[in-house]
Amino acid sequence: MRPRVPAYQESALADRLLALWDHLGLGVAHVATQMPGDLADFVRASPSRLGGVVLCAPTRLDPAPFAEVADRLLMVCGSTGLTADVTAAGAKRLPDAKRIVLADYEAPGWADVMADRTDDIVAGMVDFLGSHPADVPKAESRRGSHAGITWRIEGSGPALVLLPFFLAPSQWTPALPRLTQHFTTIILGGPHIGGVAALEDRARAPTYQAMFRTLVDLLSPTPGAAILDVGCGSGALDRLLARRLAGACKITAIDVNPFLLQEAAALAEADDVAGTIRFAPGSAETLPFDDATFDCIFSVTVLEECDADRALAEMVRVAKPGGRVGVIVRSIDLPQWWNVALAGPVERKMTTPPQSVAAKGVADASLYRRARAAGLVDLVCFPSLVTLDQPQGPIWRYREDHLLAQLTAEELESWHAAREKAREQELLFMAHPMHCVVGRKP
Repeated sequence: MRPRVPAYQESALADRLLALWDHLGLGVAHVATQMPGDLADFVRASPSRLGGVVLCAPTRLDPAPFAEVADRLLMVCGSTGLTADVTAAGAKRLPDAKRIVLADYEAPGWADVMADRTDDIVAGMVDFLGSHPADVPKAESRRGSHAGITWRIEGSGPALVLLPFFLAPSQWTPALPRLTQHFTTIILGGPHIGGVAALEDRARAPTYQAMFRTLVDLLSPTPGAAILDVGCGSGALDRLLARRLAGACKITAIDVNPFLLQEAAALAEADDVAGTIRFAPGSAETLPFDDATFDCIFSVTVLEECDADRALAEMVRVAKPGGRVGVIVRSIDLPQWWNVALAGPVERKMTTPPQSVAAKGVADASLYRRARAAGLVDLVCFPSLVTLDQPQGPIWRYREDHLLAQLTAEELESWHAAREKAREQELLFMAHPMHCVVGRKP
């Protein structure tokens, strides 16, 4: 288990947001996010600093922190899937909140929701936020960084602070032309917020790093090897690999998300490894490289969200003969485990992982068969458990919020009591399974 107070928590996100509000001269501001966990502590601590609050297609939601702002809370969700389920459950516990359901739409965590349903969402936000007061910001600059959070300002009018989506490639960009007609939009970024914070937090877990080390050991890159990361996210694993290889290999890291690529490049620069990593746009389903280009290729928690067989075929195509391909995906076919002593219905909900996978994605043991069918040989298959033990960290909160959204009032009381007992014993942790495989191209 990790030390109780990791370095990345030297200042809580709620404190950072409050400092930013003060820095920008915001008494009261509207705010919108996909990730309720980013706002939860700030809402608890400073509800009077918030105007209208918009949760846009959340796939996780603990309603409790939002009780005090329920009458100024708008939840936007799809008509099916996790966003529909969690906001429906949230609406029962927050009856004063408003809910907009996007007809004939499912919004998984990686959906490009603002690009998909721009008009519906913007119209709903403008109408809802117009009935709640917010201040005009007093900032003299149009962009900057404060308390570890980057910001840029567009438009004019009451302040609307936009926190990052988790994985949406377009982020808020499709909505900005219309939102800036009504609001001073303040778009946030940086390593302490949104999907970047969650991905960075996950990569700090010792067991996650151990799983990745095993993957790299099996890929066996030799000095001078050309390495490709498919779906690099924040670049956390690429930085770990760059430090391990000490400049002996060049790493190419691609992602479909320009926002994540921008953040990944900034983090690599800050970590002094930018010279060995090239970040570039690219899709797992159509890799922008010639045949037989790379000696080693890996992809971590990406094939759940795309056409997995096509992505595997592409990785094999761009691998050199004799090159190795490694893939890790989340598991929805194995139980997850919380070290919290509860039984019955709560235990069943605790052990069932989030059932989040695209129609053609892979998040189960079929990964191994698919790797073989793609033409890889000498397969090494190693299901792994990743342990999380930092309940204030964003990746823990992301997973716990999924559970809390499912619990009844009685079950919540039992959960919090058992959770607190485990915390007092310094034995509060959870573990979730991953499927992992490495194979060689003949």
